[in-house]
Amino acid sequence: MTALVALSGCFRLIPQTREPAPPRPPLRGQTAALAGVSRGPVVAGLGLAPGNAREALAAFVTSCPRVTRRTDTSGLTRPADWQAPCDAASSWPGGNAAAFFATYFESATVGGGDAFVTGYFEPEIAGVRTRQPGFDVPIYGAPPEMVRARPGDAAPLAGGRMPVGRYDESGKFVPYYDRGQIEDGALASRGLEIGWAADRADVFFLQIQGSGRLRAPDGSVIRLGFAAQNSFAYTGIGSVMRARGLIGSGPGQYPGTMQGILRYLREHPAEGGALMRENRSYVFMRETSGVADGLGPVGALGVPVRARASVAADPAFVPLGAPVWLQLDGKEASGQMASGLWVAQDTGGAITGANRFDSFWGAGETARTIAGGMSARGRAVVLLPKGTLARLNER
Repeated sequence: MTALVALSGCFRLIPQTREPAPPRPPLRGQTAALAGVSRGPVVAGLGLAPGNAREALAAFVTSCPRVTRRTDTSGLTRPADWQAPCDAASSWPGGNAAAFFATYFESATVGGGDAFVTGYFEPEIAGVRTRQPGFDVPIYGAPPEMVRARPGDAAPLAGGRMPVGRYDESGKFVPYYDRGQIEDGALASRGLEIGWAADRADVFFLQIQGSGRLRAPDGSVIRLGFAAQNSFAYTGIGSVMRARGLIGSGPGQYPGTMQGILRYLREHPAEGGALMRENRSYVFMRETSGVADGLGPVGALGVPVRARASVAADPAFVPLGAPVWLQLDGKEASGQMASGLWVAQDTGGAITGANRFDSFWGAGETARTIAGGMSARGRAVVLLPKGTLARLNER
C-alpha cells in the first residue's frame, strides 16, 4: 500500500512482459495509474468483426461531445487526446469501422488484464401512470427532504462528503427511510408517485438496474431513469439466498440467476418480501424523455447507452467514452456473446476495480434472459487515442 501511494505522484508506463501481472484487488482511491498500464496488442490484429465495429463506432460518436470536455478520473487521457479521433469519427463510413479504430487507437492493458463481465438490461414491467386495480406498487420520485447533512450535523463520509439523510421534526439529522419503512407507507399520500406497477419484485429489480420502462395495458410506455438513492448500502439478495442454502442445483434450490431469484420471490411471496427488505437500499426514479427508440437509458457519461455496444466500467480504471476490447471464455455461451468491442458509457455501484465490466443488452425478454445469465471471464484491453501511452511513459 505504501508503495502504491508513493507512485501516485509519478506515473510510469509499465514495460510489457511475457507473462501478465497477477490481478490486484481494487483499493480505495486506486486508479489505472496505480494499478499499472502496459501496452496491449496492435488494434489491427484484434480481428474486429465488421458489424460489431460499426455499432461500437456509432456509440463512440455519441461519446465525443463528452470525452473532449470532461476530466478523465483514471488519469490516462486528457480531453485534447480525443479530438483527432472524434473529428474523424463523425464522417467515417460505418462499413469500414474496423479501420477507424486501427487508425486512431492503440490498446493498453490495465493491471493484469483479467476481466469479469456481467450483464444488465432495461427492464420493461407492467405499470401505469395513475393507480388503478391491479397496479398498486408505487414508484417514487426523489423526495425533496432527502438532503446532505450540513457540516457539523453528521460525521463526514470517508471521501469527505456529508452523508445523505433527512432532518426530523426536531431539526436533528437522521438517516433517510429504508426500504421497509418506505414500503410500510413512509412516503404515501404525498404525491411523490410517478407510476404504479403490478409486481413488487419487478420494481425491486428495476431499481437494481437503475432504469426501465412501464408498459400499460393500452401499450403506452413510460421510461424511467435513476434519480436518487436513500444512501443505505446495497445488499445483494442473491448472496443472502446462497448463504441460506436457497441457491444451488439440489431439491428445493433455485438457480443463482436473476430469473431464479425472481422465481423464488414469486413462489414464496411472504419470505420473498422479507428478503427484499434486507436490501435497505431504495432507488428513486424520474421520468425520462428525449431518448430515441432503439436506444437505452442515459448512462453515466450523459449519453444513451446502446444494446450490445455499451458497457458500464469503473471510471477510475477506464476513461468513460473509451472503446474496450473483451476476449472472453468461449466455453460459455455468455462469453461468446460478449466478446468483441464495446464502449464504456456507464457506471454501476457494483462495477468496481480494474477490468470489471457490465454489458448492456437492451430491453425486452431476450435482453432480460441474456443479461440475467451473463457471467464471463477473460481478458480486456482499453483502446486509447494513439500517442497516449508514449505521453504517459514520459511523465
